[in-house]
Amino acid sequence: MEQQQWQRFGGTFLRGPLAEEVNKALTAEQEAGNTIQVCLGTDSQVKGAVIEFATVIVFVRKGKGAFLFLQKELLRRKMSIRERMLLEVDKTVQLTLQLNAVFEQHGIAPELHVDINTSAAYKSNAALREAMGYVSGMGWTCKAKPYAFASSSCADKIVQ
Repeated sequence: MEQQQWQRFGGTFLRGPLAEEVNKALTAEQEAGNTIQVCLGTDSQVKGAVIEFATVIVFVRKGKGAFLFLQKELLRRKMSIRERMLLEVDKTVQLTLQLNAVFEQHGIAPELHVDINTSAAYKSNAALREAMGYVSGMGWTCKAKPYAFASSSCADKIVQ
């Protein structure tokens, strides 16, 4: 899997380790008096023989907009839609585990957004129960479509 460096939405690459950059961002926002909600999510797009993944950390300033950090990855492998959906969820869970100490330090309960449709009419629904159980079992809030904007809107824009 080819993994790119974390960057801001505008394309500027983060300089330090991700946990330090997230800590700096949360500290600056809290010092500015902003109430922050952090939402994390991953989306993917199959492009021929390659699957492109985008993982995002969305910092929502309640009532004052948002900003995000993102990372793209390429995987050259075929997989079922269920497997791909669960890999998206796992990427988001692993990222949250990596940043959990920073979130706890700032008193933030992260939301994990999964790009899985709640309607059985869609193929992605095959992974919904497992994904929700995985995230909820870790003790975090899990949101699926249509409430999963971090994965289904923000990350989706990166892989289109």
